[in-house]
Amino acid sequence: MLRRLYDWIIALSASPRAMPALAAVAFAESSFFPIPPDAMIIPMVLAQPQKAWRIAAVAMVSSVIGGIFGYAIGYYLYETVGQWLIDFYGLQNGVDSFRQQFNEYGFWIILVKGLTPIPFKIVTIACGIAHYSIPLFLLASIITRGGRFFIVAALLRKYGEPIRGFIEKRLTLVTTVFVLLIVAGFVALRYLP
Repeated sequence: MLRRLYDWIIALSASPRAMPALAAVAFAESSFFPIPPDAMIIPMVLAQPQKAWRIAAVAMVSSVIGGIFGYAIGYYLYETVGQWLIDFYGLQNGVDSFRQQFNEYGFWIILVKGLTPIPFKIVTIACGIAHYSIPLFLLASIITRGGRFFIVAALLRKYGEPIRGFIEKRLTLVTTVFVLLIVAGFVALRYLP
C-alpha cells in the first residue's frame, strides 16, 4: 500500500495538476492542515529536477499566503476558529507560550519555527493572536519558508538520484521518519517553552 501511494505521488508530481495541488497543500499547511508541503515538494523535485526552483517558489508563495490566512484566524477569529484549531491539535500551552515570547523575540521565533518540523500554522495563528507587526511577519515568513523550501529543492536537485534510490529502497523507514518528525513538532510545541 505504501509503495502504491508513493508511486501515485510520483506520478502526480509529473502531471499538470502537481503545481496547483502543491499550492493548495502549502497554503493549507500554513493555516490549518497538519501535513507539511515537503510531502509533495520532495517527490515533485525528484520527478522533475529541472523545475526545482519553480516548485520551491510555488510552495513559498502559497505558504506565505496561507500564513496570512492563519494570521487572520488568530487576529480576527481566535475566539472561534482559532481556539478550535488550537484545541484540536492540543496546543493550548504552545500558543500561550508563543504569546508571551512574541513581545521580545517575535521576528526570531518566526524565523526559527518556520524552519523546523513545528507546525507553521501555530506560528501564523499565534502571530495574529499577538497582533504582531504584519510587515515583520511577512518578511520573516518569506525568509524562513523560502529558505526551507529552496534548501530542500537545491539538495534534491543536486543529489536527487541517490536520494530517490534511498527513498525507494527504504520507503517504510523514510515514511516513518517523516511522520515522526511531524509528531515531534507537535510534541515540541506542547511540552517545550
